[in-house]
Amino acid sequence: MLLSHLSFSQNWDWGGPVDPLQQKFKILHYTLNLELLPETQSIAGSNTIIFEAKEKLDTIRLQLIDEYTVSNVTMNGEKVTFSHHDDILDIIPVDCTCNSVKVEYSGKTPIAQNPPWTGGFTWTKDELGNDWMGLSSQGEGAKIFMPALDHPSSEPEEGADLFFTVKKPYFVAANGRLLESEEKGDKITYHWATSYPINNYGINFTLGVFHEESKIFNSTSGAQIPMTVYVLEENKSKAASLLAILEESTQTHEKYFGPFPWSEDKVAVVETPYLGMEHQTINAYGNNFQYVPLGDTQYDWLLHHELGHEWFGNKVSVGDWADMWIHEGLTAYGDILFYLEHGGEEEYLKKAKSVLRGIPHEKPVQSPPNSTEEEAYHGEIYSKGSFIIHSLRGILGDEVFFPMLKAFATDERFTYQNQVTTKDFTDFVQDYSGKDLSGFFELYLKTTDIPKVEVKKKGKKGWQVKLSGIDFEMPVEVETSNGIQKVILGKESVLVQSATEPIVDPNYWLMLER
Repeated sequence: MLLSHLSFSQNWDWGGPVDPLQQKFKILHYTLNLELLPETQSIAGSNTIIFEAKEKLDTIRLQLIDEYTVSNVTMNGEKVTFSHHDDILDIIPVDCTCNSVKVEYSGKTPIAQNPPWTGGFTWTKDELGNDWMGLSSQGEGAKIFMPALDHPSSEPEEGADLFFTVKKPYFVAANGRLLESEEKGDKITYHWATSYPINNYGINFTLGVFHEESKIFNSTSGAQIPMTVYVLEENKSKAASLLAILEESTQTHEKYFGPFPWSEDKVAVVETPYLGMEHQTINAYGNNFQYVPLGDTQYDWLLHHELGHEWFGNKVSVGDWADMWIHEGLTAYGDILFYLEHGGEEEYLKKAKSVLRGIPHEKPVQSPPNSTEEEAYHGEIYSKGSFIIHSLRGILGDEVFFPMLKAFATDERFTYQNQVTTKDFTDFVQDYSGKDLSGFFELYLKTTDIPKVEVKKKGKKGWQVKLSGIDFEMPVEVETSNGIQKVILGKESVLVQSATEPIVDPNYWLMLER
């Protein structure tokens, strides 16, 4: 990687409580218009924000990092007063009924120190000497590339129009559908657009000289959706195989989570100079075409995981990072489901057990209300989050669990502009299944405790079995000399008959101290 001479050490976290000034309005649409300048590793342009407010605003508060210079702010064609410091852009509206503001700005971009975990811009070169730029901002928010109401609860309900100007022969891959390309002299402007709601860090753009390979994906919804991979010219021989893997991963996700959510846009990945990230309809892919054989197919864990976020993270999204585990836990469970679909039950259980071995039980999966991204983001929202979902399959059984999972992912109360909370999820599971799982969710989501298995001999063939450390009961598989049976276990001992010592939870459906 060719790092810039300019780097930034700021910690641009986001989330937390919503700023009181920002509670007074909501974002409807962004029109981002940027020129990308690899020679100086900078950007220049504007963002036009359409908003809605129920009362007259004295201040429109947006976020934009101080590294950019704001040159002009206009409303209704008239310049307005603004102040820009401490990564806050405060705009004093003109006395009009207009509901949009245009911010013109420019500057050198923050350089990603460890993308995508510590994000920013990655400016580098491909093997042919062409410029190659990627953007990652999940941990920092949109303020590192555009003025925005930068809080996870804020998504432009009517989507975004994205214009990117670059020198020929460069291409910019971005969200939504490419509506047009306009050439002027040695430059070209690409106009991408989506009318769907989109989370701030899901807005993305990648610059490079790419080889494009496409096909039509036939969704279970009946829609025919463009499916595209953009790879560097040096990797064009690998595009066909990547496209095939993208198609199979999409089909697998559709089976368990329902139709691809963005049928009016596209299914796509773009090769990036960092590992990956879930950018709505244009997922970042930097796994270097490393596939693992599984059953009759090939598995690309990175592609499959980021694609899963099209359902959980993009379609089903949270407004408080306290509930971030819903994004990562359910998506990581989708990774385990690939093993079920293409490797069978044995491979699925083996994969789930390997996930269990990596859970340290150091932090609760659900964070406190009004958490920032940094506070909520840790490894257990993936591993323990996914294992909680796996446990639900073991508790509820396939006849209830799989329809329930798809019903949650397709419920309009929790999708697109309607954001979701942990309580929404736990209430939904209990309502759908008809089971009281409040103790299960309280234990595994909000604490680091796990029940301890206790087995004691009782008589000639009797065994007393219980789970200490909990005050609720749950169905648990117990393997005896007569086979495997489900037993309702809790803190009170249950007598089990077996000629040999029973094994509690032999298939590892639950997180237990054994």
